[in-house]
Amino acid sequence: MNIKAAFVKIFNTLSQSENTGNSADKTVTSGMPEIIRNAASQGAVLLKNNGALPFEKGSKVALFGRVQNDWFYTGYGSGGDVNKPYAVNLIDGVKNCDSLRLDENLAKIYLDWCNKNPIDHGVWGHWPRFYPEMPLDNAVVDAAAKSSDCAVITIGRSSGEDRENALEKGSYYMTDDELEMIKKVTDKFPKTVIVFNIGSIIDFSWMESFGDKISAALIVWQGGMESGNSVCDILSGKVTPSGKLPATVVKKYEYYPCANDFGAKEYNNYVEDIYVGYRYFETFKKDEVLYPFGYGLSYTNFEINTVSAQKTENGFAFVCKVKNVGETHSGALAVQLYVQKPCGAIGNSYRELCAFKKTKVLAPGEEQELIIETDMRSLASYDESGKTGFASAYVIEKGEYGFAIGEDVRSAKVVLTYNQPETAVFEQLTQVAAPKYDFKKITAVKDENGYKIAKNSVYTSKTDLKKIISENLPADIPMTGDKGIKLIDVRNGKATMEEFVAQLSLKELEAITRGDYTMRSKLGAPGNAGCFAGVLKSMRDKGIPAVTTTDGPSGLRLSASCSLIPIGSLLSSTFDVELVEALLSSVGKEMKIKGSDIILAPGMNIHRTPLCGRNFEYYSEDPVLSGKIAAAAVRGVQSQGGSACPKHYACNNQEFCRNRNDSRLSERALREIYLRGFEICVKEAKPQNIMTSYNKINGVWGHYHYELCTTILRKEWGYEGNVMTDWWMQNSASPEFPEMKNQAYRVRAQVDVLMPGGSSRLPLRISDGTLLKTYGKAEGITLGELQRSAMNVLRFAMNSTAMERI
Repeated sequence: MNIKAAFVKIFNTLSQSENTGNSADKTVTSGMPEIIRNAASQGAVLLKNNGALPFEKGSKVALFGRVQNDWFYTGYGSGGDVNKPYAVNLIDGVKNCDSLRLDENLAKIYLDWCNKNPIDHGVWGHWPRFYPEMPLDNAVVDAAAKSSDCAVITIGRSSGEDRENALEKGSYYMTDDELEMIKKVTDKFPKTVIVFNIGSIIDFSWMESFGDKISAALIVWQGGMESGNSVCDILSGKVTPSGKLPATVVKKYEYYPCANDFGAKEYNNYVEDIYVGYRYFETFKKDEVLYPFGYGLSYTNFEINTVSAQKTENGFAFVCKVKNVGETHSGALAVQLYVQKPCGAIGNSYRELCAFKKTKVLAPGEEQELIIETDMRSLASYDESGKTGFASAYVIEKGEYGFAIGEDVRSAKVVLTYNQPETAVFEQLTQVAAPKYDFKKITAVKDENGYKIAKNSVYTSKTDLKKIISENLPADIPMTGDKGIKLIDVRNGKATMEEFVAQLSLKELEAITRGDYTMRSKLGAPGNAGCFAGVLKSMRDKGIPAVTTTDGPSGLRLSASCSLIPIGSLLSSTFDVELVEALLSSVGKEMKIKGSDIILAPGMNIHRTPLCGRNFEYYSEDPVLSGKIAAAAVRGVQSQGGSACPKHYACNNQEFCRNRNDSRLSERALREIYLRGFEICVKEAKPQNIMTSYNKINGVWGHYHYELCTTILRKEWGYEGNVMTDWWMQNSASPEFPEMKNQAYRVRAQVDVLMPGGSSRLPLRISDGTLLKTYGKAEGITLGELQRSAMNVLRFAMNSTAMERI
């Protein structure tokens, strides 16, 4: 490794190193513990229960597995590295629970062993995927069985940024020590519950070999700083589990249709196309599923009666009554609505989630009426080929559509059928971001025997992007020099944004397209991820504030103590938009207190495979669930004046070689699966910031992608906010305008801000000079483009909490 390469490696490592925080500052934000604890319990998914749960009041619980002490509260990396004020593990949770008793002798054995065998948390990108288990002596199990009423075995898994999960024991698979522990405990305890403290789906097929020896199985995910208390709320019956699986659990990893097309260094072909997760298994391979999408048990039972189901002017409306028909336990239910489309000319999946709603907690015998609505878009599919007669359009094909309501994708029952008399265009668009390379993808065909898998070539790009860009360049605003107009004057209606921007010099226009160069900028709260907007004194003199960004999806990543909230997979498992909005509203309040203007969240990428190391930050394999939960998170943060920043736009479904890898997929899959959640979030919640991804999408890095960031995001969806890069970016020249490189290439795509500022390949606080290199030259960057990005940034900054501080 040469000196420069060594410097880059050290620089990147240091700038993304774990947050040591300020140990003296351990303040707790009022109200946060309660809402975190509630959210964590609401997202737990009960996979199995033969009546062992909830434990009887006064039960003495024997805890097995080192994770009872060394709990996984979140994942590793920027998405989980929060300087939390405290953390409750499972031992603490049982001690805090007034209806359960802890086997203190067993807990001490584990605690002593853990102290002698501390955890090595690794370094950036080399996180531990599991913690080695304590060898379990038979005598220890015998003693615990004699003194305790029941056993809880904890199985823990983590993952983290810049590192994939693996098809190895201790990651996707169970270790020999874990299976041996389960065997020894289940042989001695008639009542054994397994608690999975995990960030993403792992292999569950081994559970069948234990049969009824496993009394209950509960996925509690990673619930943040109140984890131990929330788990014990469920074990004790204080809370009835109501979480639903946000991803399909299959019998073998090899059954995933993308299993052979994930993890490659250079590119991955998304051969499964739109058939991601349950869309594939419910259409083609139902027998390969262990637990279907949306599955989750309760301590009680519910009855769903559809009162009315009808076509409305803009879509469909369903009124159903949900009744708790159990006799002993209260509980809540997430009711799910699926649409069944005709297979049609372009091949549709059997079922797609189109809406959901969760009841309040219902007492035994109590009933609640829910109204669930969906629009005509839920019937439409994107035809990239013209097979329906309408190319590059969302089309509602001729045929019969069914709407099914139920507790999961498999058990939902059809309550309404709708006949579309003729194929019709729902929305006419143009080809955008289509693949440049040909490959075969899965599609569905149907005959009298059902659905079958066929393979077709993708439709490659025929777009003249240079022509499109050239014809849509913004007009220059004549530069006026400083006229004394302040940004507050624009906000107060005393001047236009155009008049304000006309004052900015080329130096200021360059500075507004990048951050303050470094993480932990002196312009923001200690420990920040970076600052942008008012990064020069002359800009601050004009009233432009320095805007502070902070990671991340599990809470604010600052030096100060901040609340650690549950991971994304858990929040989506709640199927509860109101709960998520309330939780993130509390985070929004904490942002004001701690000095954060933008939280770099929610993470919205699709769970294409369980092996993506960052799945814990993301929501689901389903784009509608992802979009609705993300929209709730954004609304919550923005209700308090702060800004959320959905990420990573788009197709960041792999951590290995994430800065170089190319996600190659059909335009249909891109639009229907990987962009759909972003579309829902943008249209329903109107976020003010969005972050691009590191990877390429059909040959173009996210931070240069004109078709994603201008054509789709701004023109099709009407987005008016700021687009920023993920931290640093790859150097490249524009294929359409070869003289334009790096920063100019980026700004032309309307990726407005490079964060945290300079290139990671250069010394700190030095620009690479590429933004203005072609200024004034043929086909070079124009004044209008610089001013357009400046206005995108300033429209946000003008209404941000940073503006309030000045």
